[in-house]
Amino acid sequence: MTDLLPHHDGSPLHVSNDAPALDDVVRVRLRVPAGYGPLAAVRTRSNPDHEPEWTEAERIGAADGWDWWEAPVTVRNPRHGYRFLLQHADGRIEWLNQTGIHRGETLDAEDFALVAEPAAPAWLHESVMYQVFPDRFARSAQADQHPTPDWAIPADWDTPVDPVMPGRAHQFYGGDLPGVIEHLDHLVELGVNLLYLTPVFPAASNHRYDASSFFGVDPLLGGDGAYADLIEQAHARGIRVIGDLTSNHSGDRHEWFRAAYGHRGAPEQEFYYFTNAGNTEYECWLGARSLPKFDWSSAELRERFITGEDSVVAHWLKAPFGADGWRVDVANMTGRLGAIDLNPEVRRLLRDTVRRISPDAILLGESTNDATSDLQGDGWHGAMTYPSFTRPAWGWLSEPTGEPYLTAEGEEHTEAWFFGMPTGGIPRYTAREFVDAVVRFTGGIPWRVRLGNMQPLDTHDTARFATNAAPGTIPVAVGLSMTLPGVPVVFAGDEFALTGADGEASRTPIPWGTEQDPGVAERIALYRDLVGMRRAHPVLGTGGLRWLHVDDECVVFVRESAAQSVLVLAARGDADLELPPGAVAGAAAAGAQFGEALFGEAMLAVASDGAVALTAEGPAFAAWALPGVAVPARP
Repeated sequence: MTDLLPHHDGSPLHVSNDAPALDDVVRVRLRVPAGYGPLAAVRTRSNPDHEPEWTEAERIGAADGWDWWEAPVTVRNPRHGYRFLLQHADGRIEWLNQTGIHRGETLDAEDFALVAEPAAPAWLHESVMYQVFPDRFARSAQADQHPTPDWAIPADWDTPVDPVMPGRAHQFYGGDLPGVIEHLDHLVELGVNLLYLTPVFPAASNHRYDASSFFGVDPLLGGDGAYADLIEQAHARGIRVIGDLTSNHSGDRHEWFRAAYGHRGAPEQEFYYFTNAGNTEYECWLGARSLPKFDWSSAELRERFITGEDSVVAHWLKAPFGADGWRVDVANMTGRLGAIDLNPEVRRLLRDTVRRISPDAILLGESTNDATSDLQGDGWHGAMTYPSFTRPAWGWLSEPTGEPYLTAEGEEHTEAWFFGMPTGGIPRYTAREFVDAVVRFTGGIPWRVRLGNMQPLDTHDTARFATNAAPGTIPVAVGLSMTLPGVPVVFAGDEFALTGADGEASRTPIPWGTEQDPGVAERIALYRDLVGMRRAHPVLGTGGLRWLHVDDECVVFVRESAAQSVLVLAARGDADLELPPGAVAGAAAAGAQFGEALFGEAMLAVASDGAVALTAEGPAFAAWALPGVAVPARP
């Protein structure tokens, strides 16, 4: 069995206001298992202006086997961190922060945190995102009317993806926005309600991250009219739409760059980092000369791109388009070059403009590695980031096949691709190491921001998870993406059981017409059921998280609110475990009638004292709807 431990998180069960203003007093609550201690005192320790401040907690009552303590915390800084100090009657001291319970003093960076900055719109936490790479999603009849661009290598829809340069960047299938419109009902049937499109601007590549202009939709995709029509028709179906914007760089064909390249003294010269007198050498993204890097010290660039009423950021949020926000590419490198770091300024400008133009829009940044320092609530509502879920899930649930594949340089590899890391393939993790990684890479991120993090199994930049998934683990992985805190992401084609060895091979044209093939139909049904479960239970969007059991093969956790809870079991191997009395709200009172099965074939049984037994043949993913958590009223 697993011992019960004191618990706090940023959910409404424990925090009275997750969107405070400076100087607001927030009531924070700590749950302590009955009989833990005994405790002589509970206090909060904050660190405003880097000087400790303490408040005393009072015990406000008990409910369902837990003692509840509450303390006031005054929000002094835009990011106000706090932790709990537990003073035992025998003199022992324990600290509780976002990484758990500790005997020794803990890091400020891992404190719980209140954020006195504008919060993301509530709809973000009700969303399941569907990512579309426009060239490969669907090709309408209109696409036949478009001439092949000068940079393109034409491909039929059933032509295999060419992973070697120049095909990697220039193979052109001709997917367009009218094609996306034709398949919006597929998204409705799947249950997703947020569509994320990778860039739609004119460019000289199939990925379009090398924009030649930010003020028009690529005619090859149908132009501005098709984009406005797509957003309108998506909205009519209850689906929001966000775009993809490159704040770190433009393309080398961009009108701003062409105005400055070779033209010393041009106003646009200040937009880039030119390094020679003739304006022909310049800084670029990771050495790619087609992607010249922006210099965000330029006031004019800030005006044209972000802050102006007719800026790039504002243009697409306004009518006739009305996009619902942005995912910002290479957000982690934006404004950073050696000793220069303008990133905090730029992300705040982006936030302020998005909020001014469209207060109900979202702003997500790409930060593919440790995103903690940039995810403190002062800019991004969340991030596309991989170490807090995606990479640990791969490490736990993969079984590399050793199938050969070609790199961009045409070299044959048999070691499975793993996010460009020289690890010799996909690392092998236990379930315990999976949880350790999730806790480690979210421990420094305020809860409210963590809830906005994109939670993909794969994206257009990665291999597809299914390529190397261990037998039977795809439901486990998809289930975890839908039930852990964050915004679930479905990369178009995952529901068609597509595979891909790396970030190019994963950009496979969607095989429309195969939906009734047995393997595809089964996978679509899996996604439909799990997306439906996520959307039917709001607690999975905003509820708290408690880990109840972790071993090498299995994890059990519960998402909690006062209205409802969802218990989740995820196992690669067989599971046979018991949760102690009090671990799960309402078990003792409900007895044998406890828990409504939502998904999976695991067995749940309740003992007379409220202990809960779980068994399953692995791999397994299962979830149950439970009563909400009983909270004592304040005296």
